[in-house]
Amino acid sequence: MHKAGFVNIIGKPNAGKSTLCNALVGEQLSIITPKASTTRHRILGIVNEEDYQMVFSDTPGMIEPAYKLHESMMNAVKESIDDADVLILLVDASNAALKPEYLEMIQKAKCPLILIVNKIDLSNPAQVKEVIQTLSQTLNPKEVFAISALHQLDATGLLKSIAAYLPEHEAFYPKDQLTDRNTRFFVSEMIREKIFNQFEEEIPYSTEVIVHDYKESDNIDRIYAYIIVERDSQKGIILGRNGSAIKKIGIEARQAIEAFVGKKVFLDLRVKVEENWRKNEQKLKHWGYLE
Repeated sequence: MHKAGFVNIIGKPNAGKSTLCNALVGEQLSIITPKASTTRHRILGIVNEEDYQMVFSDTPGMIEPAYKLHESMMNAVKESIDDADVLILLVDASNAALKPEYLEMIQKAKCPLILIVNKIDLSNPAQVKEVIQTLSQTLNPKEVFAISALHQLDATGLLKSIAAYLPEHEAFYPKDQLTDRNTRFFVSEMIREKIFNQFEEEIPYSTEVIVHDYKESDNIDRIYAYIIVERDSQKGIILGRNGSAIKKIGIEARQAIEAFVGKKVFLDLRVKVEENWRKNEQKLKHWGYLE
């Protein structure tokens, strides 16, 4: 008997969805930063075992949309609930309260629900117990786990528990496939990760990274990318004095990309202003956020 299914992870920003997904898949597919709402796209990570294939979906955090970009992010969350074979709700033990509309979305899910309470190392046992009791009464999950995705995760045991709820099905993807995304996507995400780590306030959220040319060769990959910002003032901040800020982004991103592709990389970064791109439906469609 072979099982296969989509296991979709949802939760509020900073619940640790990307950390959990990366840990279960065994690879860093989603970027990790200390800031909320880092994930913008739905990213699939595939786990293949002899008797099952588990397709994990890391989604953006559940947020109140303020831009067209946010609407796209919430649509990814809704789609992940609709097409899940197993749904994982991941909550931060110290910030677990969910808005009624989010609870309603989850209650309508037509698949088994697993509740995972994360960051227990940063909470006290009484707080964790209260979160589990409250959400269990409201959502009636099939399983409940209390974990620290960063420090105390039994990935093998958790995978085994999730696999019990997968439907019988042939594999959806080839056994050697790890994700549905291509190299260009991961390169743009790695650059964006360095921007999130380097800048504060609005700058990271106002930027997008577009890889407009990727030339592969045996010895070195040549990558040309734009960092998109919304205003000229943001362009100046990204560039930094005498180009110091963008140079730092480039060095750190190039090192990460080289480790990812396993060869030398030449990375050319330019900054481009696209006013109010987060509200521009045409640009969001062109960049893969809207259909």
